[in-house]
Amino acid sequence: MKQAQRIAAGSIAVGLVILALKAGAAAITGSAALYSDAAESVVNVAAAAVATLALRFAELPPDANHPYGHDKAEFFSAVIEGVLIVIAAFAILQHAWQVYNHPAPLAEPLLGMAVNAVSTALLVLWALLLAARGRALRSPALAADGRHLLADAVASIGVLLGVALVLATGRAWLDPLVAAGTAGYILVSGGFVLRDSVGGLMDAAPAAAIVERIRTVVGQSAEGAIEAHDLRTRHAGRLTFLEFHLVVPGAMTVADAHAICDRIEAALRAEMEGLRITIHVEPEGKAKHRGVIVV
Repeated sequence: MKQAQRIAAGSIAVGLVILALKAGAAAITGSAALYSDAAESVVNVAAAAVATLALRFAELPPDANHPYGHDKAEFFSAVIEGVLIVIAAFAILQHAWQVYNHPAPLAEPLLGMAVNAVSTALLVLWALLLAARGRALRSPALAADGRHLLADAVASIGVLLGVALVLATGRAWLDPLVAAGTAGYILVSGGFVLRDSVGGLMDAAPAAAIVERIRTVVGQSAEGAIEAHDLRTRHAGRLTFLEFHLVVPGAMTVADAHAICDRIEAALRAEMEGLRITIHVEPEGKAKHRGVIVV
């Protein structure tokens, strides 16, 4: 099993432990705020399961129907996670409204807060691990899960502070208000996850800094050529597809032009992992005098 798949599978186990702790804290206290925290943990477990399946599918080799591979499956996982987050936010709002209309004093609040604090600490540690490994492995599914869990951890800390405020003031109506605020925060984080995931499905280009670095490397490693133009990039999971036209002198041999292409590809792959490069060689009459000028 690949490393990303092992981490995703671990998320299911960790998510179940956190869910059990947070659900216990909500049951002990009857708090709407702690209920909102537990509801978000249900999404975490479901998202981890979806991410595990997506990573397994993404590892499948290219075939006749998918000649470019299956890496985009990870973006579907991230989209599903974003949708689940939005659904959870509305479920929390509904519960908060019910509690607001039928308030009740909290039972065993200190014990419930202690249990929730333990689960929140575990959540923070796992979220940081997921975020780091998602970046290192260039996995959209793990990265989305890590961002989501970090947002969940911030919300969990806010929930604990809110419950503490209820205890300090004795105002029960603050409990559903904290839950509603948590739902709003979760809704925004889900929107960001959806935005980034849809961008991947729509073949969004890498960050501007990455594109500029690619242009620089091409210009510095294409000695013997004249220019490179029509450079295009797109992400597909852990892969980045790059294509451009390379203009060379008309009298240059195919072998010499091919050697320049090999040198460019080697330089680019030394800079970035997961590159799939296509270079179209053209004679100098095709020069557009724009794009990447070879130095």
